[in-house]
Amino acid sequence: MGNLDRGLRVLAAVAIVVLYYTGVLSGTLAIILLVLAGVFILTSFISFCPLYYPFKISTKTAEDRN
Repeated sequence: MGNLDRGLRVLAAVAIVVLYYTGVLSGTLAIILLVLAGVFILTSFISFCPLYYPFKISTKTAEDRN
């Protein structure tokens, strides 16, 4: 997983949490999005997305590989 991908996942997770705590998101949708935000944070920290593996997707650039 590349640095840009990791950064965008963290940014999306933070946005979801902020929307939840400001009351914009609520109910079942909020729960689903909070779980997704947790997955985004986890995959960002371990630098691996299980969905990328079977499709042989890589978001690493040459700079990320060094």
